[in-house]
Amino acid sequence: MNLTRDRMRSIGWVALLVTCAALTLVLMVRVNAVKSEVQLAQRQINAIKQEKLILETEFLTRANQQQLRNLNAIEFGYQAPTAGQYLEGERQLAALGKARGPNAPEPIRVASAATLVEDDNPIQALVSPLTGKAMAAEVKIADTRDASERATTPAKLSARLTKFDRAEAKAE
Repeated sequence: MNLTRDRMRSIGWVALLVTCAALTLVLMVRVNAVKSEVQLAQRQINAIKQEKLILETEFLTRANQQQLRNLNAIEFGYQAPTAGQYLEGERQLAALGKARGPNAPEPIRVASAATLVEDDNPIQALVSPLTGKAMAAEVKIADTRDASERATTPAKLSARLTKFDRAEAKAE
């Protein structure tokens, strides 16, 4: 089989392209391996930073506890409670309750919330931010019913119902 020069050149180019593709694939795999190592190192750095922050916080907390202990011992004379300071049951607690002495201070009183005033129309208190007028003043609904229709007492209500019943009977 006689290979021509053009045929050899084509085969050479194909071989060169295959070699380049293989090298590119190998390079891509190595780059991804390095990227994963960098991400792993970044995660480890973040974990170490978090641990450092926790240790710093704990150190400052313990230092504050030591300062408080020293301050309590030197300045105020506070001590940790002992077992003898706790009550054994409800009877000991009840025994502590005594009537107030003659010079005892008044008991602490707690403020209570004011009761809400029940208003017929709570919308009257609303003020429009645009006009500055009360919302109830802006919206007026005309009531065209006569006084007997507006009544709500039971006697007037029954009169209204019989009035409507008669009107329906006449219509039939």
